[in-house]
Amino acid sequence: MTALLLAATAGCELLPKEPVPTRGFWLRYEKPVAADRDEARFLKQWILADMIVGGLNDYVDLPHLVTVVVRSCHGEGSGYAPQARRIDFCYDDLGKRRELFSRAESPLHDEDLADLVNEMLYHEVGHALIDALHLPAGGDRAEGDAADRFAQLMLNGSKVGAEALLIAARAYDLSAAFDPTSDLTTAEHAPPAARAESHRCAVYGASPTRHKALATPSRTDCAATWTHTRDTWTHDLAPLLRHS
Repeated sequence: MTALLLAATAGCELLPKEPVPTRGFWLRYEKPVAADRDEARFLKQWILADMIVGGLNDYVDLPHLVTVVVRSCHGEGSGYAPQARRIDFCYDDLGKRRELFSRAESPLHDEDLADLVNEMLYHEVGHALIDALHLPAGGDRAEGDAADRFAQLMLNGSKVGAEALLIAARAYDLSAAFDPTSDLTTAEHAPPAARAESHRCAVYGASPTRHKALATPSRTDCAATWTHTRDTWTHDLAPLLRHS
């Protein structure tokens, strides 16, 4: 058997593993538990994390390495660990989003789930960039709000991106509806209903004429709010931006 294996591999050069970089975002997938196999297959087939990480490395030049680990989290939830400079992105978070929409009798299409993945991952990247830039976030809640605004910055420049923010807003609405305790202010994030409104305000503020259906008296200032979000994050990112 050994001889056959040697003969079969003779002349076949094994490709070396790609070395771990010393800076920038680096993506790694871990083997999912059995319950997460469908979600893992979805992420691999749609290469969502791969595209985001590649785009980020073309956009910013991080002074250190941030590892993005896609894995089974057993309900812990996605998050950024500043001490380890590591983003954990959870297969099981996708299952939770599917369950939310199923409970509302509005099953998620794969395209909508992809939009949710983009919003969730950009949010965690926002935390990593706040850490890298040593921004004075003003506490956990304020940092969570700023990370949401980074997701808005990255997604709100196109029709497809705006749709991603709106489907994410819908997910936050459902979270608030099915779990009343989630409307309580937490240490890390605003209540889901507030996060939903922040995304809708950003979408409407960026293009009021395209999103007339979102117009309400309470959103009168959304154009100014969006301009502030865009300009603040663009200014803060300036030290890291790559220049062509």
